[in-house]
Amino acid sequence: MTNTTTAWAWTPYDAPIGPLLLAATGEGLIQVVFHAGPDITERALTRLRGRFGPAVGDGADTPDGADISGISSGSGAPAGPLARLAEAAEQLDAYFAGTLRTFTLPLDWSLTGGFNERVLRELATGVRYGATVGYQDLADRVGEPGAARAVGVAMAANPLPVVVPCHRVVESGGGIGGFGGGLETKRTLLALEGVLPEPLF
Repeated sequence: MTNTTTAWAWTPYDAPIGPLLLAATGEGLIQVVFHAGPDITERALTRLRGRFGPAVGDGADTPDGADISGISSGSGAPAGPLARLAEAAEQLDAYFAGTLRTFTLPLDWSLTGGFNERVLRELATGVRYGATVGYQDLADRVGEPGAARAVGVAMAANPLPVVVPCHRVVESGGGIGGFGGGLETKRTLLALEGVLPEPLF
């Protein structure tokens, strides 16, 4: 049996919450990685190459990811991974500027599945900007009322943070809960959306 490869690309993204790595296939955005310094970026890329094969531009003169400047995400041509990355960067720019409240990016769910995917899809479509949801409530929404702890595991395994807003999931008692990107990042995102006051410093 031969391994099939999927066309995919990646790019760094300089976000107000720190450097992110964005990866996309022609189907859509497939991964967002927090704190994407050199070591974390290399580990993420090794995993993605192991899953999908070489990235677009691997081995060329672009070791720092795909150059998506000047690529239009709105052309009539079929979208490839570079156009998907350009679209993701454009929408993230608008989100961090406070002018976009709902991501409309195509998403590639290949890096998740089963219960986790069901929970993440519900989170992506059912918890609006500026709102929060408890772990138990999210478990109830997907018809698994005994799975509040498993919802926490699904949040920790979310391959598409920020875009699939696991920062909006909080403890039912009012606590902020955990977050793979760190609690400071979670507070910053919730403050951006008006859920928490802006940090003083």
